[in-house]
Amino acid sequence: MDIKEKIKKLKKERRAVILAHNYQIPEVHDIADYIGDSLGLSIQAAKTDAEMIVFCGVHFMAETAKILSPDKKVLLPDERAGCPMADMINADQLRALKAEHSQAKVICYVNTTAAVKAECDLCCTSANAVQMVGEALKDAEEIIFVPDQYLAAYVTEHTHRQMITWKGYCPTHANIRPDHLLTEKARHPEAEIVAHPECRPDVTRIADKVASTEGMLIYIKKSKAKAFIVGTEQGIIYRMQKQNPDKIFYEPSKPALCPTMKRINLEKILRSLEEEKHEINVPEEIAGKARTAIRKMLDFSD
Repeated sequence: MDIKEKIKKLKKERRAVILAHNYQIPEVHDIADYIGDSLGLSIQAAKTDAEMIVFCGVHFMAETAKILSPDKKVLLPDERAGCPMADMINADQLRALKAEHSQAKVICYVNTTAAVKAECDLCCTSANAVQMVGEALKDAEEIIFVPDQYLAAYVTEHTHRQMITWKGYCPTHANIRPDHLLTEKARHPEAEIVAHPECRPDVTRIADKVASTEGMLIYIKKSKAKAFIVGTEQGIIYRMQKQNPDKIFYEPSKPALCPTMKRINLEKILRSLEEEKHEINVPEEIAGKARTAIRKMLDFSD
């Protein structure tokens, strides 16, 4: 029995569901039950009757899955798969910032730890951040936005709301520069540039389309363009190509690769199922508050 068959057999025995973030490697995409962005996957898993979630992503994503599915066992195949941006702010730092701005409403990007979410009034995703600030927080006199300074800059540009921001960022997206995209544009002038709002403002301003990972997939499917330069982590290109076999995808001249997203492979998924490791738990005191911030976002978006 090969490793894929072993995973499928154990998954059935454990009543497990396997989730893979868009940035995972192709072999992980192919074994997953669901592929998508972090929050979407957690919402999908909560709707299933699975007793176990194997989250092929990074730590904060597995935490979010546990928050939304407190009765399911959540496993992260590699305990060292973390998110540098999420690690750039902790709950103590946010509490200190809140003390300096006691009247401010606090919104956090979903790419944060559960403990940070628990300190916030509202969560947002890269897809709905503009809506959350522009509409859900329209009456707020002062807004704290953590942790991504570049997503905050994108939101400010589209809402004209000045915010108190944390100087966090995604190293993978911050390393994408305009020349990396324009070099490919010069080689492939017919190609459209799509970029993630975690990119620097000088990148999002030259993009033909700025969108979340799922937003990119929707846009590309509908677009009449036949070629795209992809300004986000390279893992998503595998899914883009599968969904659009008639279209061509180019990476920036300097490929964008998240090393922690690439830590998970089939061997680790199998071991995680065999040994039920590494389990992710969130104390209910933190989970309850974080769940409230997430649900406020979901209630407003519905």
